[in-house]
Amino acid sequence: MSAAIHSGPVRLVLVTGPSGAGRTTAIHALEDLGFEAIDNLPLRLVPLLLDGPEPPRPLALGIDPRNRDFSTDGLIDLIDTLSKRRDIAATTLYLDCRDGVLIRRFSETRRRHPLAPAESPEIGIRRELDLLAPVRDRAEVLIDTSNLNPHQLRAEVERGFARDGEGRLAVTVQSFSYKRGLPRGIDMAFDCRFLTNPYWVPELRSFDGRDPRVAAHVAADPRFQPFFDRVLDLTRLLLPAYREEGKSHFSIAFGCTGGQHRSVALAESLGKALAEDGRQVSIRHRELDSQHNG
Repeated sequence: MSAAIHSGPVRLVLVTGPSGAGRTTAIHALEDLGFEAIDNLPLRLVPLLLDGPEPPRPLALGIDPRNRDFSTDGLIDLIDTLSKRRDIAATTLYLDCRDGVLIRRFSETRRRHPLAPAESPEIGIRRELDLLAPVRDRAEVLIDTSNLNPHQLRAEVERGFARDGEGRLAVTVQSFSYKRGLPRGIDMAFDCRFLTNPYWVPELRSFDGRDPRVAAHVAADPRFQPFFDRVLDLTRLLLPAYREEGKSHFSIAFGCTGGQHRSVALAESLGKALAEDGRQVSIRHRELDSQHNG
């Protein structure tokens, strides 16, 4: 085996997400890419594995909420601990899926949900989505499988984790409301409350920053473009430097009062600009996602 595989930090992908979202398919795809895959590993055993002999291949660990020792706080603590270790380049891959699609998948397979074996799948799905919501917010890479078949999901995983993309830095761009505080695990945050607020325009209030009318209203503020250009330039300057330092992911957040309009519009704009640069980008909207999952 090539010595290059052993050089540098150990590459590690934690794979999690709700039952039925495609976690097993993603783990198999990583295994085919050369990862040593271990599924359903109890959280308490992960530190023992990583503190043992250096693995000959990169690792893909499936973290299953059904495990007896699983806890949301325990997984987040593990993610935070791994992010501080210079000998490990860890990425959390979250397989997401809309609850209606998960319900349909369980109905088609007639499976019982593992978190509600004696109840309806809908109850188990809701429990699991609530349990994993903080982990979803903390994950560096998110793949929404709602509209993907297994072959398409494998292609997405291969695109993001194939060895020829090993030098790429995964970027998360997200929006948030300052009322709920800063998101966990962000590397850089920008306050955009100085921009004109679409909330005070009655015909725009019920829409969010993904709507072209809201985005145009935010962009019409004469301060928007100079601010956006400087943030984009700064981001382009920093990302290669962080990649050289061994980081595998970088999280950028925009905050406004309600997390609905200005921060969403900016996160969408920056995410699209970085994707056009060829970056691997996930765009999140914390407040909008919480509404969707609530």
